[in-house]
Amino acid sequence: MTSSSAPRMVNSYKRTSSPRSPTNSGEIFTPAHEENVRFIHESWQFVLREIRSTQNSERSDRGPQEYVEKNPNPNLHSFVPVDLSELKKRTAQDSKKS
Repeated sequence: MTSSSAPRMVNSYKRTSSPRSPTNSGEIFTPAHEENVRFIHESWQFVLREIRSTQNSERSDRGPQEYVEKNPNPNLHSFVPVDLSELKKRTAQDSKKS
């Protein structure tokens, strides 16, 4: 048997602590999953900072821009976004009751 090593992905960003799901939920997250969640979280925080900084500057034609529908769909007028954190809490509580 030969010992050839597979190519390895190298992350160029600094690992920092970030919000995690509660460990008491019984879910097991792999290091790869946690790495993906951390990357998405950090990237989204960067976008939000960029949006805020462009809103305060004169040059709003550069950087990320928030999408706003020009002609909103009337069928979505009563749409209420779902709070996924709250939904997960309720689901966990319901599963403990049964």
